[in-house]
Amino acid sequence: MTGTASLIRLILRRDRIVLPLWVIILGVLPISQTSGIAGLYPTTQELEAFAASMRATPAFSALYGPLLDSTAPALGIWRAGFIPVIIALASILMVIRHTRVEEESGRRELLGSTVLSRNAALTAALIVTSGASAVLGLIVFATFAGTYPVAGAAAAGLGYFLVGAVFAAVGAVAAQLTESASAARAIGLSALGVFFLVRMAATVSESAWLSWVSPLSWGQKLRPFAGEEWWPVLLLVAGFAVLAYAAYTLSARRDVGAGLLPPSLGPAEAAPGLNSPLALAWRMHRGPLIGWSAGMAFAGLVIGSAAQAASDALAGNETVMRMLTAMGAAGSVGDLFIAMLVSVFGLGVAGYAIQAALKARGEESLGRAEPLLAAAVGRVGWAGSHVFFAFAGPAIALLVAGAGVGLSYGLASGDVGTQLPRTIGAALSQLPAAWTLAGLALALFGLLPRLTAAAWGVLLLFLLFGQVGAVLELPRALLDLSPFTHSPRLPGGDVSAAPLLIMAGIAAALTAAGLYGFRRRDVQV
Repeated sequence: MTGTASLIRLILRRDRIVLPLWVIILGVLPISQTSGIAGLYPTTQELEAFAASMRATPAFSALYGPLLDSTAPALGIWRAGFIPVIIALASILMVIRHTRVEEESGRRELLGSTVLSRNAALTAALIVTSGASAVLGLIVFATFAGTYPVAGAAAAGLGYFLVGAVFAAVGAVAAQLTESASAARAIGLSALGVFFLVRMAATVSESAWLSWVSPLSWGQKLRPFAGEEWWPVLLLVAGFAVLAYAAYTLSARRDVGAGLLPPSLGPAEAAPGLNSPLALAWRMHRGPLIGWSAGMAFAGLVIGSAAQAASDALAGNETVMRMLTAMGAAGSVGDLFIAMLVSVFGLGVAGYAIQAALKARGEESLGRAEPLLAAAVGRVGWAGSHVFFAFAGPAIALLVAGAGVGLSYGLASGDVGTQLPRTIGAALSQLPAAWTLAGLALALFGLLPRLTAAAWGVLLLFLLFGQVGAVLELPRALLDLSPFTHSPRLPGGDVSAAPLLIMAGIAAALTAAGLYGFRRRDVQV
């Protein structure tokens, strides 16, 4: 444990902007969802009718998990069923950032030459990440306990806290397996994807045994506001303990900087295609691009089939139409459903755009940019190769997502030829907003490289606005700060070219400012 306290302070200092943002925003989302539902359906009869409509559509259960009761807080927790997935994602990435990334950059070995125990970095990362999940759980408890039963509030808070801790341990295990931070992220996120698919399958198929396979389902088994059960806490604690023990055991069996899985050896000579910055950037970006595109295509297929099911189950249901209309959509039930979730596609792809845009900063921090720039490679050409994927990657991901939605929705409704171009257009309408976030990240990279993490905080704020802004009737001036507020609600809504062109222009201006700043400043580590 020697040096752990100092590393905890270092992590808190480095993440002093992003960490509080995601903890606070995700912590208040459940009560925001609950308040919105309670405002839309003020009577018990309306709540029960809404719950019955949701249960009648397997697609909603697949996305958010099983709906356990028809009270406002139970519906709010259910509607926030995607938040544990976001918490798990943040926990995995945070642990890898402060363990494997530190080893890959060489900073871990430098710190290890001081009075620092071998497991101090892993311990500090687990404590801070689990502690952040605990604070998030306390926020959930505090926001619910003042209005709703304390037992339900405690179950909800415990669920969020322990799910975050379990996936922090998942990230710790992934960090021991490979010497590459990107490969560790791929392992951790693949595990999260498998657990999410298992949760979906367990909910849709109503297979009781399958729900015990995914830790994402364990938090829901606490049944907040639906007849709480406390023994699943033991399961979550045991899962964390087993995974943390595995991470420490694996850490003791490897050298610092190495992973348990041997790296694959490349060819002795580089291929002729690797003779340009763009070719090198393609090799670095192709894995995330393929992964994001495949995930978006799968999500599109699921959502497209769910849209037709929603149309069949909810046609004529005025309460659901009122809820979806409050979220800014227009048209038939199927169009409303697709428009609501396509906006989520836009936020997700914006995250990929930020990740791709900041790849250049990662290469700079790891010291791999300076040798390239010392050769016959221009700064703008090198950074521009990453800019290309920050803008082209989101377009490809949204294109395949829209195609997946249109294909499955069209097959279900018997009109592929009509639905496919409509849904592709709906997905691509989110592209200028995602580009705006990419431009912001690139501007920070060029002008304020030490504050690049702020781009993630801005995305979290926009996520909050998109999820609950309209329902809670937040001030219009505040909502207008998000570029996604200005994206058209398609299919079924009206389209204006002006906001899209303005957002594209802002993205271009921010990108140009970032490239100019990078060209003028020193290369930093």
